[in-house]
Amino acid sequence: MVSRNTIIITGGAAALIAALAACAPADETAAPAASASASANTCTPATLSTTTAGKLTIGTDNPVYEPWFSDNKPSNGKGFESAVAYQVAQRLGYSAENVTWVSVTFNNAIAPGPKAFDFDINEFSITDDRKKAVDFSAPYYLVKQTVITLKGSKIANAKSLADLKTAKLGAQVGTTSYQAITDVIKPSAGPQVFNNNDDAKAALVNKTVDGIVVDLPTAFYMTSAELDGGIIVGQLAQVGTPEQFGLVLDKGSSLTSCVSSAVDQLRQDGTLAVLEKQWLASTGGAPELQ
Repeated sequence: MVSRNTIIITGGAAALIAALAACAPADETAAPAASASASANTCTPATLSTTTAGKLTIGTDNPVYEPWFSDNKPSNGKGFESAVAYQVAQRLGYSAENVTWVSVTFNNAIAPGPKAFDFDINEFSITDDRKKAVDFSAPYYLVKQTVITLKGSKIANAKSLADLKTAKLGAQVGTTSYQAITDVIKPSAGPQVFNNNDDAKAALVNKTVDGIVVDLPTAFYMTSAELDGGIIVGQLAQVGTPEQFGLVLDKGSSLTSCVSSAVDQLRQDGTLAVLEKQWLASTGGAPELQ
């Protein structure tokens, strides 16, 4: 399966985990963080031209899946993308009760034409082709490469890169997944090369490799829906040019710069790193391999 979308925490950021986990959207009433830019004065509910005055309308697909959302309820604030959406809303000055969710299919969200949302969050990879039809915010997630295997394999309990040194690992040729094996893991046997992810997955099932490397969204999908006994071993350090997820807005939206500024704040103050740790590494079962 190819993704449709062709952290170590230090200092004060670590303390945010408990605070973010403890606050459900309904309790999120704190004032938005101050911005160092001029957007602090212009990006407020009083000045933003949203779909509904005084409200922020956020779109996503139906159904939505773990670990990006939880229990198919985007409004509960659980899951990485739901949590990101509410943090963006907070930075723009919208409390949880002033956030409205609407269902929008993936393809309709990125199609040309007016939108029924202010922004949409649904693992949208930022691409030049899509930019012709819609706006993207600054990226809120850089996709990492991930090792997956089957229960009972020799690397099923691997906790570090050292535990993978003698493993036979495969990946699709010409991808950052392949590059992650050669540049990050560096197994003694070298990488096993496949024409596509389906061939790599078949080799894993046939036990001709101990594990394969794919991007994290594909890893979640394969291990939950395609592989019997599939498990995620862990994420790898960033390699190559990463795939980036961005929030989708109407082409030429007056909100784009403000939404991007909010995402930038979340990255700079460590909130995105905290949310990745909470929902993708911990809850999502994709720890980082050091």
